[in-house]
Amino acid sequence: MNAHPEVMLDLGGPISRAMSDAKLDRYMAAFDRHSSCRWAIENRGGEFLGYAGVMPSDENHPLGPHFEIGWRLMRNAWGRWYATEAAGAALHDAFARVGLSEVVSYTASDNLRSQAVMKRLHLQRDPSRDFTANYEGVGIWHGLVWVGRPA
Repeated sequence: MNAHPEVMLDLGGPISRAMSDAKLDRYMAAFDRHSSCRWAIENRGGEFLGYAGVMPSDENHPLGPHFEIGWRLMRNAWGRWYATEAAGAALHDAFARVGLSEVVSYTASDNLRSQAVMKRLHLQRDPSRDFTANYEGVGIWHGLVWVGRPA
């Protein structure tokens, strides 16, 4: 999934297997420390489709400390509502079990698919938090911010 050019287009392009494995290691460590992380998404047959979940931010993130809901799917899983269903379950878990009072999400202005998921999750757009960051391998990236809070 992380090696697919179209899947990784918004994120600077494909990453190596080692970088992908390092992401998985970070996800497992986040669960140990914060009881929250990205979850694997599979279909009923056990085929890996991608991931979704809530992660703590990097300590140097432009928004400061926060928890972020995110998702990434295999190209063949796009458009089937997997991201909405899995991210909705992750948000519920973050608020009900983990006890978070706020979760943010961000994407590029041209990533209309992710913005549609954010709308279906009832996240609220917060332009006052939009940010620009210089990410290694991506360059300058402009993030549009959406916010979710418990109902």
